[in-house]
Amino acid sequence: MAAGLFRIAGAVAALSLGLAACDRGGGGDAPPERGDRAVAKVDGKTVWVSDVKREAVAQGLIGEGEPLDPTSDLFRQMTDEVIDQKLLAAEAVRRKLDKDPVAERRLAAARDRVLGDMLVERTVADAVTEENIRGLYEEQQKLARTTLEIRARQIVLATPAEAEQVKKLLAAGASFEALAMERSRDAATRFNGGDLGYFTTDVMPEAYETALNGARAGQLVGPIPVEGGVALVRVEDVRQEQPISLEAARPQIVRFLTYDRIRDLLERLRAKAKLETLLKPEAGAPKAVPPADAPKAAPKPTNAPPQTKGASS
Repeated sequence: MAAGLFRIAGAVAALSLGLAACDRGGGGDAPPERGDRAVAKVDGKTVWVSDVKREAVAQGLIGEGEPLDPTSDLFRQMTDEVIDQKLLAAEAVRRKLDKDPVAERRLAAARDRVLGDMLVERTVADAVTEENIRGLYEEQQKLARTTLEIRARQIVLATPAEAEQVKKLLAAGASFEALAMERSRDAATRFNGGDLGYFTTDVMPEAYETALNGARAGQLVGPIPVEGGVALVRVEDVRQEQPISLEAARPQIVRFLTYDRIRDLLERLRAKAKLETLLKPEAGAPKAVPPADAPKAAPKPTNAPPQTKGASS
């Protein structure tokens, strides 16, 4: 019973889109997409596999382009919800609810959203191509500044006197890794022998950057003043910074191309349109602040997206 109520609630929430579909005379016998298959008929109108998948995507149960197994429980649940939507929409039309002025405005708003989404999807599809992704990646690699990466281990101690004691033990042949586990005050690195992995000095505190400038593999550096004490650092390796791989950079490049193309589209449309703001903000009213997770404006296409450093290995 509860599942049925939830299904009805979902159908009511999507009623405006269902009414729009009825107005367009949807549900014909011709497959709307290549390879589409009929799932059911509602008063002679066909429900297609693509209809069911679109409902699952709309509810966030699968991603765009993800498969949906027609034998799965989720597919059957979505089929029931699509059928319920069509039944409710058809009944609403029979009662002439689609002629109500409020309904007409809501249907028009739904139509605007759907058409806007379709334009954005098509525009983004034209921009986010493998050729454009690879081209921007290669451009970024040409512009990237090559720097040195250092791999090092550290032992963080309370005082310079303790650091001098540890240096004597190291000179006598003691294991750096063992001393790090035994004596280091840094909880983040002591249990892996003080290993800091590979890093560029510009991401480290200034004291590390200064002390490690020009360091060579095998060199013991320090004591370096750090928060809560001093650090002894042994340089394990020095190499050219490894460039980020195409696959690691791909999500960032896709976001850049997406936001950039949508921004350009909106700028062009606003430039051509005759816009007039009729409702002015009241004097002294606070300005709207975008949410913290809102995407920042992408830079112009001539600038590549910010270079992400390769992961330490």
